[in-house]
Parts: sequence; C-alpha cells; structure tokens
Amino acid sequence: MPKMKTKSSAKKRFKLTGSGKIKRKHAFKSHILTKKSKKRKLKLTHDTLVHKADEPNIKLQLNLK
Repeated sequence: MPKMKTKSSAKKRFKLTGSGKIKRKHAFKSHILTKKSKKRKLKLTHDTLVHKADEPNIKLQLNLK
C-alpha cells in the first residue's frame, strides 16, 4: 500500500507546536490595508491556534494521528 501524501496547501499554512496544537496565521492581512486600523493590523500579525473543532480535519491533511 502506498504512503499517504500530505496536502501541500495544509503544510504551507499550518505548523505544529511543541504541545501538539496547530498554529495558524490570521487572514485579511495581505491587501486593502489602508482602511484597517493600526490596532487591527497588529492583532492580525500574530499567530493563533486552530479551533478544536477543526483540528481533526487538519491533522488528517497533515497525516498526523
């Protein structure tokens, strides 16, 4: 049986933390930034964790158990 491939889109977007949680970047930080406040853009810069409900799907895409 062949090995399962990792989804390329998922491996580019998500990283695993040391404790096994999944880290992601915020959306809406790439363009049309003039109308967004400094505070809002600063908050979008920092990484955050994936919601618990979405973790199983992402782990499947990354071939984690």
